Amino acid sequence: MKIGLDLGSTAIKAVFVDGEDLVWRGLAPTTPGQEAIAARLIEEGRRALGLSNGTGVGLASTGYGRNLFPDAYLKVDEISANALGLFHLSHGQARTVINIGGQDVKVIFLNEKGRVVDFKMNDKCAAGTGRFFELAARLLDTPLENFSELARRAKEEVELNSTCVVFAESEMVSLLARGAARENIIKALHASVARRVAGLLGQPAGAVFLDGGPAQNLGLAEALENELMVEVRVLPTAQYTVAYGAALALAEGFV
Repeated sequence: MKIGLDLGSTAIKAVFVDGEDLVWRGLAPTTPGQEAIAARLIEEGRRALGLSNGTGVGLASTGYGRNLFPDAYLKVDEISANALGLFHLSHGQARTVINIGGQDVKVIFLNEKGRVVDFKMNDKCAAGTGRFFELAARLLDTPLENFSELARRAKEEVELNSTCVVFAESEMVSLLARGAARENIIKALHASVARRVAGLLGQPAGAVFLDGGPAQNLGLAEALENELMVEVRVLPTAQYTVAYGAALALAEGFV
């Protein structure tokens, strides 16, 4: 049994992996005291699987806070963990990975063996990240889980042109003041983020997968498909891919 721990900027994810099977997963919001939160998640997983504290398991950590959990046997960078996890979960199909995290956007290119051949990252601006979507949800007084359905109801085209989160917020406030419907603004938000991701990505190669917490917003995946003109796939476990990859790295000889 292996444990993968992804200490991200907005959520901490833990997975238990038996062989290559993801047998348990859990998450908690990232708040001060990340080590204690991670320990609670691991204990929750142990109880759910009937594992005593004496049961031998390996543990690997990844993400921004990977060095904050001293009990990890292995610490893996999130690019490697993401590539390894998604390649296995996609049964070897993934070639281009778009990971939208809490504070950055990563694009990872894989070869036919699942190895990273190139990657790009936008970590200089919050626009297009998980934090950006959280800000928009508060501003629009709309839960993030409703974004996808509302975007599909949009009846009018509105534009969000700013690539800076501060100016984009100002644009959304202005649209609300002019009476624009929330669903129209959300659709415009998806399109704006898709354009930003497409600019970072360039030309996608092979099967494209959207990954990370915001991948659960299928309206964003649809906007990316419209922008890139290719199919964008989303796995049911998109938020746990990086943690899963960290667990697999224990058996892959990572250093």
